[in-house]
Amino acid sequence: MATARDTPETIPDAAHRTGARPRAGQAVGAYDAVIVGGGHNGLVAAAYLARAGRRVILLERLGRTGGAAVSTRLFPGFDARVSRYAYLVGLLPRKIVKDLGLRFTVRRRAVSSYSPAVRAGRPTGLLVERDASRTRASFARLTGSDKEFDSWQRFHGMTRHVAERVFPTLTEPLPTRAELRGRIDDPSAWEALFERPLGEAIEAAFDDDLVRGTMLTDALVGTFTHAHDTALHQNRCFLYHVIGGGTGDWNVPVGGMGALTDALADAARSAGTHILTECEATHIATDGRTAEVTSTQGVFAARDVLVNASPHELARLLGEQPPPPAEGSQLKVNMLLRRLPRLRDTAVEPHTAFSGTFHISEGYEELETAYRQASTGRIPSAPPSEIYCHSLTDPSVLGTALAREGYHTLTLFGLHTPARLFTTDHDATRERLLRATLEQLDSHLAEPLADCLAVDSDGRPCIEAKSPLDLERELGLPGGNIFHSALEFPYTDMGGEVSAAARWGVETAHPNILLCGSGAARGGLVSGIPGHNAAMAALGH
Repeated sequence: MATARDTPETIPDAAHRTGARPRAGQAVGAYDAVIVGGGHNGLVAAAYLARAGRRVILLERLGRTGGAAVSTRLFPGFDARVSRYAYLVGLLPRKIVKDLGLRFTVRRRAVSSYSPAVRAGRPTGLLVERDASRTRASFARLTGSDKEFDSWQRFHGMTRHVAERVFPTLTEPLPTRAELRGRIDDPSAWEALFERPLGEAIEAAFDDDLVRGTMLTDALVGTFTHAHDTALHQNRCFLYHVIGGGTGDWNVPVGGMGALTDALADAARSAGTHILTECEATHIATDGRTAEVTSTQGVFAARDVLVNASPHELARLLGEQPPPPAEGSQLKVNMLLRRLPRLRDTAVEPHTAFSGTFHISEGYEELETAYRQASTGRIPSAPPSEIYCHSLTDPSVLGTALAREGYHTLTLFGLHTPARLFTTDHDATRERLLRATLEQLDSHLAEPLADCLAVDSDGRPCIEAKSPLDLERELGLPGGNIFHSALEFPYTDMGGEVSAAARWGVETAHPNILLCGSGAARGGLVSGIPGHNAAMAALGH
């Protein structure tokens, strides 16, 4: 199946109006801070610093701000605004929304997830909703008893307790390991999430393969690892996915992800930030007290430079040896449907199943098999993935006519698709993986997904797929890693007197160069937390 062309119309918004531009090579006056990169974290940092009275300029390589958190009219002939890369909000603190006066809202999904399965030759599935009684009934339908549901409730009670204790620390100076453990005040939870491979806790809590897999998926999003990885990469990924907002809820951004970054760009600009788009930073020089950023639109001097890019990219800008990139592992697919497809499991309506995260081939053993196959360089025989339908929760991303006619946006996120799979014959590999992934979805549908896809004004099916290497090329993510680098636990092992940058987890080898992107401590996901923390460090808090 062909993918859509790579020349979408990006939605015009206030974030694109940047004012006068200096001539290429022109030296520009000094600033208090230069922000390199106009993704959501860079915009957060700029807004906080400008509101504190600092002279701030933000440089963005692309023709618009927003980075990976943008909305795009992707399919010619259709007024459908797709969150092209990032698509859900899980970690954005209300504190940042309130501090910056953002006109931005999210909606909670009525359904958490639906995981289809076949048991004894019969289509069935697990539906997790807000309504506990309906969720209990779904567990009983799948497993024949209440045991797994009771275990599910206990497990989520444990993660919610951890979320309530950990999430507020993300916008505070880094706690030590001992301080965070004391704050959680639950030795068994600490052991399960911070000390032992997550697979041990999941296997101890649940017997059913599908229930185990549904729980494990939050540990694998964008992270190429497995349940029993002794390095605990899966634990870190899981932790960040279950602590958001102190509840673990993943919410739908009203208006799409671009609504968030438009609001952030407005906040930064109204506070006095000068934003330059189509301005690529090419070199950073520093003596530890002042710095210069060379760019395609001039040289900018500043006391501090905050870099909303990966540690790998920062090293390149400084002329240093970059660390090896942390490999990304995802397939991102955007679609527009004329209607939602019917399901083989007739006990669940499509509008219900697709309202939450629709898990595909994500049983516990299926996930392990896919990991083993991808580890040897093979496309998984049953690629695991999960689907999300933005327009069911927020129809505003569709034009009035499309919404009335029953159209829907659909996002698919594939797991266990590491960048190494695409290094030879990239486009053909991506196409084979896309076909294999959609075949797994079709196995749970009563009609082929292809029959439901819209066709754009050029006669192409409305579907686009992005590999990790596509994300590396388009967004500068090394290895296509959506977290910029490997995630770390949200604590520090440093003791004694440390710098403000170290206290906030944004330090580099240079005292006046700070990380404000996902590669900082407590980075990753759409949160704004690294941007907030870098601004606090620059302000000396």
